[in-house]
Amino acid sequence: MVSPFIETLVESLGEDKALAVAGLTVGLAFGFFAQRSRFCLRSAVIEFARNGLGGKLTVWLFAFATALLGTQLLAMLGWFSAVDARQIAARGSLSGAAIGGALFGMGMILARGCSSRLLVLAAQGNLRSVISGLVFAVTAQAAWTGMLSPLRETISAWWTVDGGASRDLLAVTGIGHGGALLFAGVWLAAAVFWARRQKVPVWGWAGAVGVGFSIAGAWWATYAISKVSFDVHPIQALSFTGPSAEVLTRVLFASDRPFNFDMGLMPGVLAGSFVAAALFGELKLEGFEGGASMRRYIAGAIAMGFGGMLAGGCAVGAGLSGAAVFTMTSWVTLVAMWGAAALTDRVMDRVGDQHVPTPTGQGFDQPMPGAVVS
Repeated sequence: MVSPFIETLVESLGEDKALAVAGLTVGLAFGFFAQRSRFCLRSAVIEFARNGLGGKLTVWLFAFATALLGTQLLAMLGWFSAVDARQIAARGSLSGAAIGGALFGMGMILARGCSSRLLVLAAQGNLRSVISGLVFAVTAQAAWTGMLSPLRETISAWWTVDGGASRDLLAVTGIGHGGALLFAGVWLAAAVFWARRQKVPVWGWAGAVGVGFSIAGAWWATYAISKVSFDVHPIQALSFTGPSAEVLTRVLFASDRPFNFDMGLMPGVLAGSFVAAALFGELKLEGFEGGASMRRYIAGAIAMGFGGMLAGGCAVGAGLSGAAVFTMTSWVTLVAMWGAAALTDRVMDRVGDQHVPTPTGQGFDQPMPGAVVS
């Protein structure tokens, strides 16, 4: 089933510009809601690993559960299918997913923010995230087509899995869309329980729900446009590794390429985050404090750039978008990110059971709007 609105959009703007508008719309929503909820996988992992009760894990659970629920409900209603999406149809790499996910998890602890969080913070004036984000994009491009691509291809070839049913966990397990909805519902119930117990502010859970539905929106929009387009357009997820490299290439070398979803998505996220920060008085210029800190952020950005491209997705691209369509490699990536991030936090930022304080102004964590800060 294709929305008449999508048909009108494609007829009015053309296929390429319709994709860009879809990306811009999804990006605006994601950026706004991610900024307000403080959505960040890195913060969720740290809170879980340290047995904290700050609500960041609950925020992530809301986004995760609603992304799964929204995507699988669309699939059950016949409004979306991931069969032809790259994450399912193409041959995947389990070695790339495991090693790349681990590198990304390490990197987001070192850079004190995953790739999506860097972009959100850059929009509100965090210059550390601007530099880290640029390093991330350059490294991702080098891993895709540059000097790091041979290493990426070698690691990816170690352990592969065929595309199609072999890569689709719903087919492998036999649970179908109904089972996926039940699974997501359990996690949503857990998120509601913890939100009530931890008194998570409205913007925390409501913003996270907006993030989750942005994931489903990206899948639906690109699928719907592909169904009414004359030319072949890929069904895309909301992700940041590939799009960051794509936008960087277009800005520097190939400005004459046609519009696509990514060209709307990245500016949309920046704009949505900026609007949210401006509306609530959170625009603030921040920079590095000391060379050691800068080296840490850059090392983390490099690890995330290579790891994200090797794994085929970032904390959002694999952790939410890929998980929402139950592709095997995305779940391997997500587990590897959690494990490596928790281990890196213990090694780098804790001595025994003591947290190593973050230098003033250097943390990427912000309290949720409305939270009581002691």
